[in-house]
This record gives sequence, C-alpha cells and structure tokens, in this order.
Amino acid sequence: MRFIGRIIVLFLPLMPRFFIRWISKRYVAGETLVDALNVMESLSSENTCFTVDVLGEEINNILEASYFINEYNNVLEAIVEKNIDANISIKPTALGLLLDKNIATENLENLLNKAALNNIFVRLDMEDTRVTQPTIDLVYEMHNKGHKNVGTVLQARLFRTPEDVVKICSKLGHNADFRICKGIYLEPNDIAFTTYQDIVEATNVTIDSMLQKGAYVAIASHDEPVINHALNSLIKNDMGPKKSDPRDNSGPKLNGKGNGYEFQFLLGVRGDKRRKLAEEGHLTRIYLPYGSRWYEYSMRRLRENPEIATHVAKAFLLPWTNRR
Repeated sequence: MRFIGRIIVLFLPLMPRFFIRWISKRYVAGETLVDALNVMESLSSENTCFTVDVLGEEINNILEASYFINEYNNVLEAIVEKNIDANISIKPTALGLLLDKNIATENLENLLNKAALNNIFVRLDMEDTRVTQPTIDLVYEMHNKGHKNVGTVLQARLFRTPEDVVKICSKLGHNADFRICKGIYLEPNDIAFTTYQDIVEATNVTIDSMLQKGAYVAIASHDEPVINHALNSLIKNDMGPKKSDPRDNSGPKLNGKGNGYEFQFLLGVRGDKRRKLAEEGHLTRIYLPYGSRWYEYSMRRLRENPEIATHVAKAFLLPWTNRR
C-alpha cells in the first residue's frame, strides 16, 4: 500500500485539479466555516474535540491578514454559539509575522483576548525554520503580557528541538503547552533528521522530555511506534485516563484540555486509532482545516508526506477499512 502512495505522489504534477479535490475532501472539512461546522457536528458523537485551522499561511501584503483575522473571529463566535469543544490553530505568517512583527503581534493579541473571553486555547502552528524562533518569541511575549491561553508546536525532526523544550519549560513553567509532531516541512540534513527512524526516535525522546518537565503535551502523530511509545511514557509518568496529573501543574485548566496530555490526529487519518484511544479514555483531538486554499494545502501535504497518499490509496481501494 505504501508503494501505491509513493506512486500517487510521483504523479501529482500530472493529476487534474478535480482529482486533487476528491483527495482533499477527506482531509479538508470544506471551503467555508459552515462546511467545517457540519463536519464537526457529524464527528462530535465520536467522543473527540477539535482544533480549527483556517487554511493559508505566508501572506504577501499585510492587508491580506484581515481575511484571517475576520475568519478566526467568526470561528471563535461559532465555537461559542454552537457550544463546540474546539480551540483554534493559527499560522503566524498569516497574521503578517514576516512582514511586520508589530502588526502581527497586535493581530494575535486581539484574537487571544477574544478567545480568552470564553476560555478557548490558541495554538500557534510551526512553519518552516525561517520563523521557528520568531514563533517561540511570540509565545514568550504573549505570556509576558498575561495571555496564558497560547502555546506552540515543536517539530521533532529539528536538531534544535530538545533545547527549545528545555528553554520554553524553564521560562513558562506549568504554562508550557506544546503540540509535538514529526514536522511536515522538509529541512536540510544539517539542521534536521531526514530518515524515518531518526525522526521517530527524536519524536519519542521529545515526548518523554515534555512529560518529565511538566508541560501539557499534545501528541500529534499517526505513527504506531510514536503512539505506542507515548502510551508507555504516560504509564511511566503515572498519567492516563481518569487519572489526575501527578506533576506540579498548579495552573488553571483551560476548556477542552486533558489531564496533562492529549492525542491529535489530522482529519481523515487514522480514525480507527483515534476512536480506539477515545474508547480507552484518552482525550483525542482532530486537527480540522478548512478554507478556499484547499488545493495548495493538499498538494503540500501530499508532496511532503507520502504517508498521506498511502491513506488516500487505502481509502480508495479499501474504503470500509479506513473510516474518516
């Protein structure tokens, strides 16, 4: 099946747009907020929660940020109105981080204020290494201003990540809140691991470090070796379903948060595993993207992560084995 997935990626440039649209329907909730709300409603019975991402990232003009600000404001209002168990994920470059840091900071702070009114958490997605440190610095600045409802993503494939974990936990204490993933942005081998096994091992080491340092850890992986390692690490830290967090976490618990950890899955990927973990009592969250830029998002996902194409092949050839 993986071979078929690689073939799909190889022929991506030749695939018509309608075929990419068919693929994206599994992993993208739709083009509008209404589409996203409908998908969340359909999946809410599966004992899961959500993080909503408005598709799009680096903007070319600071005025383009207004689209994302307006859309995220609408998302926050809809989450409250519909009483959905969800938070939001934002790419800092969509708010203008690479164009005008002051404006981007103001844009983010306004969204954090609105989210805080209803105790909603905001995740800053991690993009390529041009903005790794600026994104972390943005989290520091927001916490220094009293905004505790924000955390970031770290990519385990980067050599710098273990040191970032130590620094962030040292500065933020029990307010340190991570999503840890392998990282979808392909980076050169002088700053990042490039082989599957090395990346998996780096992810496992990072999960252990985050848990040991008392951070909230959102484990975002579809890989069985990572999920199994995380489950074993939770046991070693005396953490798990129906257990209070034994670590020194005295801060207030935000809406929708688990007892120190959660598992996250991309919409349309490993639904079987997500449901199993939820049945066992673990908090699970679906990363749910939507927006008009579905084509660019889908192409990047498929090019940079052939495993997604493998799931596409399975959905096409064996649909009864791969429920969303």
